[in-house]
Amino acid sequence: MTSPASPPPAASPDSPSAPAPSGPSLSPSPADEHVPLGRLAPLALQHVLAMVAAPVSTVFLTATALRLPPASTASLLSTVLVLCGAGSLLQSLGVWKFGARLPFVMLPGGAAAALFLQIARDHGPAVASGSVLLAAALLFAVLPLYARVVRLFPPLVMGVTVLLIGISMVKVAAQLVTGPSGTAAPRAVLLAAVTVAATVLAHLVLRGVWRRTAVLIGMAVGTLVAVATGLGTFTPAAGSGFSLPDLFPYGTPEFDPLAALPLLVFSLTTLAEITGQTVLSSETAGRTPDPGRDVPKVARADALVSLVGALFGTSLMVTSSENIGIGRLTGVRSRYVTAAAGALLVVAGLLSPLSRLVAGLPPAVVGGSALVVYAVIAVMGVEMLARAELGERSNSLVAALALAAGLLPLLAPALYNGFPGWVRTVAGSGVVAGTLAAVLLHALFTTSRRDSGVAAATRPGPGGRRRGAT
Repeated sequence: MTSPASPPPAASPDSPSAPAPSGPSLSPSPADEHVPLGRLAPLALQHVLAMVAAPVSTVFLTATALRLPPASTASLLSTVLVLCGAGSLLQSLGVWKFGARLPFVMLPGGAAAALFLQIARDHGPAVASGSVLLAAALLFAVLPLYARVVRLFPPLVMGVTVLLIGISMVKVAAQLVTGPSGTAAPRAVLLAAVTVAATVLAHLVLRGVWRRTAVLIGMAVGTLVAVATGLGTFTPAAGSGFSLPDLFPYGTPEFDPLAALPLLVFSLTTLAEITGQTVLSSETAGRTPDPGRDVPKVARADALVSLVGALFGTSLMVTSSENIGIGRLTGVRSRYVTAAAGALLVVAGLLSPLSRLVAGLPPAVVGGSALVVYAVIAVMGVEMLARAELGERSNSLVAALALAAGLLPLLAPALYNGFPGWVRTVAGSGVVAGTLAAVLLHALFTTSRRDSGVAAATRPGPGGRRRGAT
């Protein structure tokens, strides 16, 4: 009996007895299923509701930290929504070698935005925009070496990096509540607390896709309380009903490779994250995972949209797993649904009433929401470390020393003031110092264990022969 995987017997093309193709036609995978328009619109809107909290909270965290006026904030939000939509379309539909044609959406990376703000605070927003361009270009450049680079960032290293990003940005989020003086007014603290409480309550009460909008609901409740009680003000930005993104909102990008180092390191770590998300999305969409084929396509789309975004003042844009949970919950796995969600985001970004309204949120409300967002990022780092087998002595030592290297600049900001500028830039960034320490220590211990194993295998046994020899 012939195996189903075996090819049919060869036959001459000129032979009249050559068998004609037979058998049932292959049905498309769930990822390629076309959804009727009547179902497509509500399903796409569901994806938008699940993901829109990320761009809104990221933009207003950025705008408040950089002290952008309301009009610039509205323009930045329009830009981010358009880029999220364009990126989702590119990943879902695919163009040449860009986009894996999987049901993906694209968002501004929370960790990437945190590093963008850190660079902008230390070196100016023009340097931060230049750093995004350098990081996106680096991602393009390392893709041919994907298999080698991704091994540098196992869960142990990724966990340290993400945990340090979350901790450092909780500090920045607190500064949104305190303001430039560093001393918070009691009403600002109260307003931030109300925002956090409303977010937690929405997460507890709501279910399904609506639970994913808890951050947006918290911001809305915080703003209503601010206006009703006088704890804050709500002043929407002026403007027309249609807007286009502003090119070079911070001036011409400036390039400083040392200042860009946090984002350069982060762009490499995203390869490990992209790999996991691509495998998970493929499995959810009913397609056999093929990281070697799909991960470079996903990364190219991320890098391309990030390059464009840097010209309009955004941080790195990343493909997100926000929609994977919805796909599993609803059973709808078509990439055309996420493509439709991308189209809705482009329309929402170009129609400016939404962005002008949310540009007037009180800073303390944004700070309260940011505390939730970045605390969650820190917990994601803890979850990654939990998968790193910390019970093994060397892994726990790597994590401990790397976290110490990363926390020192946060706990003792003046520690490296007596060193040259390039040392302060590298060692003075908690994320960079901790990530580099984790990469180097993990490589050192891995090499040491490998060498010890080889030595043990080649050591002569009791009979004079090498161990394992026959």
